[in-house]
Amino acid sequence: MATRFILSWIFFLLCIAFFQSSNAAYNVVNFGARPDGKTDSTLPFLKAWLSACNSVIPATLYVPRGRFLLKPIVFSGPCKSKIVFQIAGTLVALSDYWSLGNSGNWILFNKVNRVAIYGGNLDAKGAGYWSCRRAGRSCPAGSRSITFMWSSNIVVSGLTSINSQIIHVAIDHCTDVILRKLKIRAPSSSLNTDGIHVQSSTGITISSSSIMTGDDCISIGEGSKNVWIDHIACGPGHGISIGSLGDYVSEDGVQNVTVTSSVFSGTQNGVRIKSWARPSNGYARNIAFRNIIMKGVYNPIIIDQKYCPDDNGCPNQSSGVKISQVTYKNIRGTSASQIAMNFVCSSSNPCTGIRLQDIKLTYNNGAEKSSCINAAGISTGVVIPRSCL
Repeated sequence: MATRFILSWIFFLLCIAFFQSSNAAYNVVNFGARPDGKTDSTLPFLKAWLSACNSVIPATLYVPRGRFLLKPIVFSGPCKSKIVFQIAGTLVALSDYWSLGNSGNWILFNKVNRVAIYGGNLDAKGAGYWSCRRAGRSCPAGSRSITFMWSSNIVVSGLTSINSQIIHVAIDHCTDVILRKLKIRAPSSSLNTDGIHVQSSTGITISSSSIMTGDDCISIGEGSKNVWIDHIACGPGHGISIGSLGDYVSEDGVQNVTVTSSVFSGTQNGVRIKSWARPSNGYARNIAFRNIIMKGVYNPIIIDQKYCPDDNGCPNQSSGVKISQVTYKNIRGTSASQIAMNFVCSSSNPCTGIRLQDIKLTYNNGAEKSSCINAAGISTGVVIPRSCL
């Protein structure tokens, strides 16, 4: 009997040991991080990351409740195994916007694979930086709150980002990224505070998120392919944009982008494709916008190939970006301007293959209209305003 008990106890201990060894856990507090919002926790976070990154078994890096002050920080890979970044607290930036603004990135994940971030809050304290910009003073270039570069197999879920100096979440040269259940907030008057920016990346999914900013809720830059966006609540802000494209004479194009099942409220634009009016070999093709509701949106549907914000330094040439195979289907709601559909395409590279199907966009102060310049395509079903294609 005693032997059986001893064997059972040994088996129990072995099970515990196996369970504990199957996932290494690293609490940033154990590395010296202080949850008081005042003590610099940058080095403890880096030490915890290094331990997790060197683990040969899956690792969890845990940030408990509290406020943790971080200077600009880089989490570098490649790492030896999968890492889960579980955040229960809030990461806060320095109040000195110069120190952060000169870094370009506040929190950067570089060359990592199989990293998942769950929960947490980011507070970049961008108000001072925006005030500097609005006052026309000499200001730093600004910093993105969280950036992934040259990374793959990334999941970010349940993260809240507020008051980024510029872009909140940036995906650059990445593959297979899932962003879901994000909450992004910045005042409508804040400059260039895009919610999510994707560039030179493939296999990106953005879903079930609420974005209120002073710029694009989501922007899709050059070199982006196979992007799926669904169930986004956007507004205030500048809508969901492909572009701006045509920044360079030689740049990669954008293709296979879908935006669906989303709501735009009081935004400057709804779904937009924009390019500079200058020579370029860029393109945007196989784009689908469908199942979308517009609530008082100024430009619900727009292609703008003469994009030039604030009419400053406009090239005033013909855009070389080729836009083709763009579908708008089941888009309904209200426009805050009379021109609810506006296609301003390039004279040298007209838009082709535009398809309008089951559109109903109304204007409360008169008859809604559509406008087409250098645009060709077809319309099916009921299309309001009347198609100009």
